[in-house]
Amino acid sequence: MNYQTYDYFARSGQLLSESFNLVNDVISHPANPFSYTWSGRIASATLETAIRVTQRYDKLGFDINNVQIEDSTYQVREDVVLNKPFCNLVHFNKMGHVGHDKVLLVAPLSGHHATLLKGTVEALLPNHEIYITDWADAREVPLEAGPFSFDCYVEYLIEFMNHLGGDTHMIAICQPTVQALIATAVMSQENNPNIPRTLTLMAGPLDTTKNPTRVNEFSHQKPMSWFENVAIMEVPFGYAGTGRKVYPGFMQLGGFISMNKQTHLKKHATYFQNLLFGEKEDADRFRAFYDEYMAVLDMPAEFYLETIERVFKNNEIANQTITYKGKKVDFSAIEKTALLTVEGAEDDICGIGQTEAAQDLCVNIPKQMRKHHVQPGAGHYGIFSGSMYRKNIRPLVTEFIDKYC
Repeated sequence: MNYQTYDYFARSGQLLSESFNLVNDVISHPANPFSYTWSGRIASATLETAIRVTQRYDKLGFDINNVQIEDSTYQVREDVVLNKPFCNLVHFNKMGHVGHDKVLLVAPLSGHHATLLKGTVEALLPNHEIYITDWADAREVPLEAGPFSFDCYVEYLIEFMNHLGGDTHMIAICQPTVQALIATAVMSQENNPNIPRTLTLMAGPLDTTKNPTRVNEFSHQKPMSWFENVAIMEVPFGYAGTGRKVYPGFMQLGGFISMNKQTHLKKHATYFQNLLFGEKEDADRFRAFYDEYMAVLDMPAEFYLETIERVFKNNEIANQTITYKGKKVDFSAIEKTALLTVEGAEDDICGIGQTEAAQDLCVNIPKQMRKHHVQPGAGHYGIFSGSMYRKNIRPLVTEFIDKYC
């Protein structure tokens, strides 16, 4: 199936979803006596489940309106402080509050939007001045903007750090731990005064030979020609990026779901029961999760293919053969940036030891400036979201950053 065909089906599915929604509005209306019967509940639950299966999911907003700091509440405004073709640098401006250290939160460019880190931002915001990389959907970036490569990603991070200044800390989650580590090394090699004060790397593929997961294994099962010919498609007509080669979001989403198919089926079955028995809070939690989870973006083809080859197939970070703009990256140049690595004991996407590898690469960071943490019971998403993150990992990260302010 090519992208244009999928787009026709997706648009048709959206029309079907809207029709289901219209019928459900009538069936479930409080003024309709049928809505209070078991038959009515079953019909409504079935229709709402069908709505969610057929609808298109758009990017959500962060929608962080205020933050509580000690006894005061501050309004939060999202300010775009740097605008790039493939990414906006967004500042969560706590109106009227000054004094917190600056943190560049590097969101993954791996399928989901940066809003997947909403919970991460909310937990960090009371203690830090947060900036985030809000990556663009490649299908909305015109061809005139040019390509976006592996090195472009590193270049963006360096530019963002230069804009924010030398008193900034960097946190990278999952995929961008690679680019964050490279950017820090390159800036250190160049004696750039704006190197991060601390670098926190969370659940990222820095040495993909350690405890390989299904993600790592899949990248080796297929040759690069397969990824180029099967995974890469052209953006169809009707979008700003028409003709741009991308790794489509719908293919990424299919991969995410197939990894845990039974879990997703079980969650949807439970959701149906929640609707049937009027368990509103559980149903709302399901909607909130899948509204974000199902909203995906297209990745630039050149960035995706280079990542597969350089990070997963060749393991260039751990082998120390990685280059930036043709020059070898020297991780031993990092001396002044404190390093924190965080992993989840139950992570099935990034295996234990893959992120910790940064500790062995950065040999010239003094031992007292390094820390590694494995969170018991945490899966991949538990590293940066949910109660386990809020109770255990966020305080650890804040404590580490505060130590080097």
